[in-house]
Amino acid sequence: MLQRLWAEPELIPYHCCVLSLFILSAAEIVGYYIKLRPSTFLKPILPQWISQSPLLQIKFSKILILVFLLLNLSFAGYFLQFCIYASQQHFSPWYYTIIPALILAIIFTVFMIHCLDQVIKPKVTTNAVNLIGRLATISSGSARPGFSAQARVRDEFGRLHYVQVEPEFGELELQSQVILIRHIQTHYIAKKVSASNHLFGLKAKVPSL
Repeated sequence: MLQRLWAEPELIPYHCCVLSLFILSAAEIVGYYIKLRPSTFLKPILPQWISQSPLLQIKFSKILILVFLLLNLSFAGYFLQFCIYASQQHFSPWYYTIIPALILAIIFTVFMIHCLDQVIKPKVTTNAVNLIGRLATISSGSARPGFSAQARVRDEFGRLHYVQVEPEFGELELQSQVILIRHIQTHYIAKKVSASNHLFGLKAKVPSL
């Protein structure tokens, strides 16, 4: 029975996902010990618009996104095919199920990385860098009192830092601009910069004498 399922042509795309998942996981584990991880080769290949996407600004290894996607794609594909087999006694052609399976895989992958990003311990910026008073942009999730989000900010030397921010009240949405007002242990207290605040405009009016 298992040999028949493994040789079933309509399940081959999902078999390939499972096989790729095992190969990628094994290569990543071995590469961790020999200092030659596959994820290091993917960074130069990825387009800039993908690598800098707000969705990918996470606190864990980005290779896990691919692992989750392969896992969810294989599971969704098997689920759809076996549901079809239970009702029609035969599998559907793989090109009919691959698109719905991919949509389900993307939805579950986004949900999984968002949940994992919320529970992982935040990155702590060194105390030697003073970022108080600097503008930052929320790059991952949204923040509210008691729940921090990741923000990117540049120091006085132009170096990019990722810090955890939390508002005193209200909510800081994704991609909103904030100003860091004070530092508390592992995160910063931030205040949202109003879009109508002309202090941060590109042009400032010069008072007439």
